[in-house]
Amino acid sequence: MIDFDLLSDIIIASTNNISSTVISDIYYPKRKCDRMSCMEKYISNANFEDTGFSYTMSLISGKHKMVILYCLMEYEPVRFNEMKRYLGRITDKTLSTNLKELEADRLISRKEYPQIPPKVEYSLTERGRSLMEVLDKLCVWGEENSI
Repeated sequence: MIDFDLLSDIIIASTNNISSTVISDIYYPKRKCDRMSCMEKYISNANFEDTGFSYTMSLISGKHKMVILYCLMEYEPVRFNEMKRYLGRITDKTLSTNLKELEADRLISRKEYPQIPPKVEYSLTERGRSLMEVLDKLCVWGEENSI
């Protein structure tokens, strides 16, 4: 059920430039412990591996995975040797392993053409494209904050 009084108060507060912190202080009860003891309880029960951040990092960790995804975002579809040239100094085995891991995580798709010599193209899946918003923000942050 929607509390329309609360909703109208929040709308009025936002139009009067009242911060969300003030709004949350008004509408959410205060904790009954000091900040340090609450933090200790929270940290002692927390597990980093259970976070979405940890999961995302597990998908894109490594030296080349984010660069591979960025390359596919910019130039898809990309063939294996084109990717190798783009990345520079990378062995065939390392590139192949990274591509297989990204494919297993359903971030990229691999399309084989039945011809000689073999032709394989890589492109982003919808799941991979959804991750590009995050990587694009990393790029923007890097451009704005490069020293």
